[in-house]
Amino acid sequence: MRIAIASDHAAFDLKARLREWLIEEGHEVADLGPDSPDSVDYPDYGYKLADVVADGTARLGVALCGSGIGISISVNRNPAVRCALVSEPLSAALAREHNDANVIALGARLIGIDMAKACIGAFLTTEFAGGRHQRRVDKLSQPPAFKEQA
Repeated sequence: MRIAIASDHAAFDLKARLREWLIEEGHEVADLGPDSPDSVDYPDYGYKLADVVADGTARLGVALCGSGIGISISVNRNPAVRCALVSEPLSAALAREHNDANVIALGARLIGIDMAKACIGAFLTTEFAGGRHQRRVDKLSQPPAFKEQA
């Protein structure tokens, strides 16, 4: 599976470790940066990640920053993307199963590598349940403000 991954400087090291693990697991990984631990603005990387997931270049995404909060907010500015900030595997699985989340966000200062792998593993192996959840996901993709502008 093609997965995009992006972070800010606070999550640079976690991003590098997760990128290598995902490759070892057989995934094709698009690393959207940053390329060093120098200070950057997380919205820039969140927007890049959202764009490649929205346009189908990557099927799923992994967004990382210190807390996971800021980058998840920036990713969720794109109505075609549903980013879930999680810190344990059950929430990661439910984000896919009930919300058809296509990006997972994690906080590098809050969880370690093993928990990050467990969350991503659950996220990648859980399918969207559809059914009654589909109409809710449709509403997430078409917020009322965007319908009025169309």
